[in-house]
Amino acid sequence: MRVVTILMSLINCKDVSLAYDGNIVLSDVNFQLNSGDYLCVVGENGSGKSTLIKGLLRLKSPVSGEIVFSDGLYSSHIGYMPQQSAAQRDFPATVFEVVLSGRLNSRRGKPFYSKSDRQEVSEKLYDVGMEGLKKHSYQELSGGQQQRVLLARALCATKKLILLDEPVSGLDPVVTSEMYSLIQEVNKKDGITVIMVSHDLNAIKYSTHILHLGNTQLFFGKTAEYVETPLGKRFIGENGNV
Repeated sequence: MRVVTILMSLINCKDVSLAYDGNIVLSDVNFQLNSGDYLCVVGENGSGKSTLIKGLLRLKSPVSGEIVFSDGLYSSHIGYMPQQSAAQRDFPATVFEVVLSGRLNSRRGKPFYSKSDRQEVSEKLYDVGMEGLKKHSYQELSGGQQQRVLLARALCATKKLILLDEPVSGLDPVVTSEMYSLIQEVNKKDGITVIMVSHDLNAIKYSTHILHLGNTQLFFGKTAEYVETPLGKRFIGENGNV
């Protein structure tokens, strides 16, 4: 008797359209992700990438269609690593305090962080190689170190899914490669599903799936299939070799 394994999608976007002030900025998005997938979201500026992230975080509701979470996933339990502003880079807190804030949603109304919260922070700082700097001021870190701290913060919020918005922006090639390796380890070793928005096309080679947006869905599928399509070849050719 053959046993058939049925994969239940972690996220299912069904005919999703999103708008600002009544104007549709992203339409007809349809894709499914299973646990452990690594999705890279690509497209030109203004194509709807960040808008999709807001939809997945429940910060913006679809004007049509629906975004369905399954497998016990809740929007409050998604790890999110946003793009940093200049003000955020100068945030006056220790490394430990910044990462600890990632446990905020797990407190469930409790006024104080627990011992297990603090233990989780220590573990995530160790995982990203920043445990030795936990008492240092966040604003004194290099750009690459700050990104590692923000990754640890996102991981403190979830065991299922992280959303990364341009996580290597402004980093030099060596630090960028190290960051990608960390994210890949999180995906493969810990089985955490990754959704990454990136203008750096080197990110594609780490992904299992590609979602290409152009104010609508232009492609969704496996990375190996995407790079062989006319759309993929043109996009990669216009923006640099991968």
